[in-house]
Amino acid sequence: MSEAEKRDDYSADNIQVLEGLEAVRKRPAMYIGDVGVKGLHHLVYEVVDNSIDEALAGHCNRIDVFINENNSITVIDNGRGIPTAMHTKEKKSALEVVMTVLHAGGKFDKDTYKVSGGLHGVGVSCVNALSIHLSATVRRDGKIFQQEYKIGKPLYDVKVIGESNETGTEVTFLPDPSIFDYTEYNFDTVAARMRELAFLNKGITINLTDLRNVPEGEAPVKTVFFSEGGLREFATYLDRNREALIQDVIYFEGEREGIPVEVALTYNTSYTENIQAYVNNINTHEGGTHLSGFRRGLTNTLKKYATDSGILAKEKIEIDGDDFREGLTAVVSVKVQEPQFEGQTKTKLGNREVTAPVSQAVSEMLSAYLEEHPAEARVIVEKVILAARARHAARKAREMVQRKNVR
Repeated sequence: MSEAEKRDDYSADNIQVLEGLEAVRKRPAMYIGDVGVKGLHHLVYEVVDNSIDEALAGHCNRIDVFINENNSITVIDNGRGIPTAMHTKEKKSALEVVMTVLHAGGKFDKDTYKVSGGLHGVGVSCVNALSIHLSATVRRDGKIFQQEYKIGKPLYDVKVIGESNETGTEVTFLPDPSIFDYTEYNFDTVAARMRELAFLNKGITINLTDLRNVPEGEAPVKTVFFSEGGLREFATYLDRNREALIQDVIYFEGEREGIPVEVALTYNTSYTENIQAYVNNINTHEGGTHLSGFRRGLTNTLKKYATDSGILAKEKIEIDGDDFREGLTAVVSVKVQEPQFEGQTKTKLGNREVTAPVSQAVSEMLSAYLEEHPAEARVIVEKVILAARARHAARKAREMVQRKNVR
């Protein structure tokens, strides 16, 4: 058969079936975003997110993360420990199922996890597939269980290696250098995510330790992340290098239509907005329906207050949404039982039913604050008006330049 005939030949034998975790190794970017620095660090977040989900369920309050000497990662939590008993359907240990089977995990069972970030059930199994070695150690039922893997394949059956009265899961993995362009972890990048998780989950302690290049006789670099104030402290942290327009962080925590909503916002004297939006602790960089709800609630409430208070009466100027967000710093966090993320890397939320509850929560919170703090309310509205004036002036300047250029 000639080369041309081979190219044109399309039969049943051309249909390939990728077994187990082969699909992840074949197209890793589909699961972790890319095989560069971002994807490398995403492996850490997937494992830590499992521990955070245990915390959300009320079974974990401490997570230890180590960057080891060889750039492997160890994550230890004091949660319940991944189940190790025989899985009835798969005929193997539940630990092995979680670690080696795509779309397997406790996140689909809402009796186990009311809300979780790892809803797709592919997180830790993807980490396993993309690691040249992974070790999982589980403490539960008075025993210590262990299983090790090589590029996602078990090296032996789950075995008991000791006894313990503690509970929790420990995962150590070494990323595969044949998959990733770069295999050296950046401490500051990992620390940024751990800090974020501590703010989003007040009361949880996250310890991050770097065991690389430790001088003899000195202690390794260790940072402890813990927050009592949660999103209030997060908003203050985000604004730490900016001049505050108001001294308060406006805060709301409650549930609307069965969706827990938490929002913290404040204003500074800058001309940019900084909104961080999260769903089940996942940073949705591209926004989504919860961010749309936040923006709608903010715009409608501030516009109504500005009109009702008479501050806008003297202004012959149209104000739009961008004007209300100039100098705004905000953190929006929602918990959704069935989040519909756009893609496995979960950068955008698609649940339409989330928009209204967030909008309502923001409106109620902001309305109450504006009524109780008229001086601060006036400062915010005046900044909004100033932003609108500047935008209109810039537009007129552009139009004048364009008219001159046409002539």
